Amino acid sequence: MYQKAAKGWLKHWDFMLLDVLALQFAFVIAYFIRVGLAFPYYEGRFSRLALILLFIQIAIFFFNDTFKGVLRRGYYYEFTNTVKTVFMVFAMTSIFLFVTQEGINYSRLLVFYTCVIYFFMSLGVRYFLKAFLKKHPSSRWTRKTLFIITTPESVEKLFEDGLKSLSMRQYRLVGVGTTNVPAVKAKLKKDWPVVTLDEAVDFVNHNWVDEVFIDLPENNQYVNDLMDCFIDMGVTVHFKLAKVLSQKGKKQTVEKVLDYTVLTTSMNIIGEKQLLYKRTMDIVGGLVGVLITVVATIFVAPLIYIQSPGPIFFSQERVGRNGKPFKMYKLRSMYMDAEKRKKQLMAKNRIKDGLMFKMEDDPRIIGSGKDGKGKGIGHFIRKTSIDELPQFFNVLKGEMSLVGTRPPTMDEWKLYDQHHRARLSTKPGITGIWQVSGRSNITDFEKVVQMDTDYIKNWTIGTDIRIIFQTIGVIFKSDEGAM
Repeated sequence: MYQKAAKGWLKHWDFMLLDVLALQFAFVIAYFIRVGLAFPYYEGRFSRLALILLFIQIAIFFFNDTFKGVLRRGYYYEFTNTVKTVFMVFAMTSIFLFVTQEGINYSRLLVFYTCVIYFFMSLGVRYFLKAFLKKHPSSRWTRKTLFIITTPESVEKLFEDGLKSLSMRQYRLVGVGTTNVPAVKAKLKKDWPVVTLDEAVDFVNHNWVDEVFIDLPENNQYVNDLMDCFIDMGVTVHFKLAKVLSQKGKKQTVEKVLDYTVLTTSMNIIGEKQLLYKRTMDIVGGLVGVLITVVATIFVAPLIYIQSPGPIFFSQERVGRNGKPFKMYKLRSMYMDAEKRKKQLMAKNRIKDGLMFKMEDDPRIIGSGKDGKGKGIGHFIRKTSIDELPQFFNVLKGEMSLVGTRPPTMDEWKLYDQHHRARLSTKPGITGIWQVSGRSNITDFEKVVQMDTDYIKNWTIGTDIRIIFQTIGVIFKSDEGAM
């Protein structure tokens, strides 16, 4: 699933967050100058003004694309853009205070000083961050992993142009597929993995790859087959100067990647505002979930420890979006040796092919007894999904979403065929379409993959909201989750 927000203002979160802090800090300094050395947020009317400034600033960010193309802009343009932004903040604040008749509660000099100080602080932040990111292109702003498919004849120009372009700074190259491996290795200055076109699909399937850039002649016999395979896997494909329009991907768009005009094909394309809504919902839900987690842990933790001494929480390496590994957190509902015993119980797995694990009367659950038929605190926290609560921390970190697909373990991921990979073309979620569709009765992994793929292809923010409400409705009816 291709997230077009990678090209919009949302990807410049660092700039926006620092700009928000700059305005609030400017407000505090202006308060010191005009009123005195005290903290303005302690006084009702000034804390209200600070909140007004925040909402106005966010509105300007959202509707005016304040940071669109910020890394490509020159310093003079940045200066004029900052002037424009500060003027809009000042004008909208003045209009708001006039219309609501709140202006009588504040000194006009306070607002003026705030905007003047905000201008210099905002400009300084923008200049500093632009210089830092241009000097350190390998920073965490390198958000996406890219696999390039090209020919020995094109590889030098592609890498020379691509590595010089600003857009390359948004990618981390993970490998190259080509028609002649020795020739390409000889031309590359760095030791990137190089594979044949026959090996390219398997490489992408078993490595963390967000997007594929194809620079092959349109009459090359591999082009259509490769594009079909990658799209089936849920990987976004960019085809240089593409005229191939009849691919399996449901959504296509023409754009620029590595300074080349490409046809981008993906299972679905999410716009900036849709991604903003989803992330906002994740942050709000994550904050609420963390509070619930703290309260639940206070009551549940002693019961877990009494029945099974050891850590209350545990983390497990799972595979996230496009194959990126991460640590997923849970409240421990199983005995300490659960992972070791899992291998012994694989014969009783209800999910075919070992691609997920689920069994009746799991003896690894705390309080289950040797035959797995007992009931204890482990069954309770799994039945009520309390064990999933710590994943709200993963949501706040951006590794998971409230709604998505369930992330596989590393062992499960290694068994995936290429079409299974499609279910991880989006962020994994705490809940999802499988969980609200009677997961206890679905034992065919292919059915799970089909449900997840349909969810990704037809995703809307309304779909997530519906699934969240369905989750709340069925949470106390669901049986033990899969681990």
